[in-house]
Amino acid sequence: MMSNNTKQGKTSDQSVAEPEQEQLTAKVFVEKLKTYHSPQAVEANDHLASDQDDVSIGVRMGQVFALAKEYMNMPMDEVEKLLESSIHEVRVGAVSIMDFQARNKKTSEGRKKELFNLYIRHHDRINTWDLVDRSAPYVVGSYLFDKKRDVLYKLARSKKMAERRTAIVSTGYFIRQGDVADTFKIAEFLLKDKDDLIHKATGWMLRAAGDVERDQLLAFLEKYAVSMPRTMLRYALEHFDKKQREVFMNMKNTSLRS
Repeated sequence: MMSNNTKQGKTSDQSVAEPEQEQLTAKVFVEKLKTYHSPQAVEANDHLASDQDDVSIGVRMGQVFALAKEYMNMPMDEVEKLLESSIHEVRVGAVSIMDFQARNKKTSEGRKKELFNLYIRHHDRINTWDLVDRSAPYVVGSYLFDKKRDVLYKLARSKKMAERRTAIVSTGYFIRQGDVADTFKIAEFLLKDKDDLIHKATGWMLRAAGDVERDQLLAFLEKYAVSMPRTMLRYALEHFDKKQREVFMNMKNTSLRS
């Protein structure tokens, strides 16, 4: 005879039961998300809202991620509804679900294509640095790994910060596979970018690429350290020893004084 827990699809050693298929909707997800409201999280998350039309309901990101993992099998049309929300944490949930699906080894190539297309089609809703960083490497980068990557260069030329950030952050997946060429090429496009959020992301990816191909990063820095933004350079140098960092920072400082 089955126990109640077994009937519900939950064994005694599972802390969270997966929602029933009929509950994998945007409406149920948002309702549950709102129950995690925390006054302290409102202030912590408020700066993430992209503009006056966006709002934060004050849910800690760890709780958003955990709920998204529970709902990772949500149908694509319901995920799209989440992306259309004006609530920032809801969109974090949407891109987190997309990320979990893209990472899953059981996800078909067809579904990965749908996830990629949804990301690109709704990039106007993936419009802050945290939304990009949460999903671009696997939803975009993983999908494009064995395909033409022209879309990244188009995004790198965009007037929108989030699209330019997608271009460089997506290469994080390539780096993990030992492929750093596009990271350095796209970084060149972004050397004259005016947005500090792009400087940070580009420096971050350059640093990661340098962990795989140190000589290529050295060559890049020898060529561009003088002209690249200070923040980008500082981030790129974080895994160098103190003496090497000083050499390149002095190159930059000397250029500024001349």
